[in-house]
Amino acid sequence: MSRRDADESQSEELEFEQELANVERSLQELKQRYSQVQQDLETQAQLQERQETLNRNFKQRPTPQLKAELKQIATQLEELEVNLESRLFTWGSLKESFWQIVRFGGLGVVIGWLLAFAVLQEPKPTPPSSNPSQSNSSWQ
Repeated sequence: MSRRDADESQSEELEFEQELANVERSLQELKQRYSQVQQDLETQAQLQERQETLNRNFKQRPTPQLKAELKQIATQLEELEVNLESRLFTWGSLKESFWQIVRFGGLGVVIGWLLAFAVLQEPKPTPPSSNPSQSNSSWQ
């Protein structure tokens, strides 16, 4: 094995290790995000249940404390909803799909241009004339 082959092999091994580390890091981030989403969903369910209970109590006997607590719960539920939506659709999770769309969409445009150019470069046959007066003049 030559020195060059050994260097290429080491380089490929290093690249593989880096990619493996990236995959492991992405997996860890995904696990953390999943865990956070699960916790947020549990909290959301508890808050909704508490909100329903307070709504029933508020209808029976409205008090300023119940009204304030209901408002606080509504605010927390809104924050949780935003957190859940933003965690599921981040730029990081859509980045790879975005670049694939750009790459293949651009490739499609280039292929379309090449096909259009090829079609437009072919000579077009002229259709035979259907006017009888022109064909008679050429016979004479």
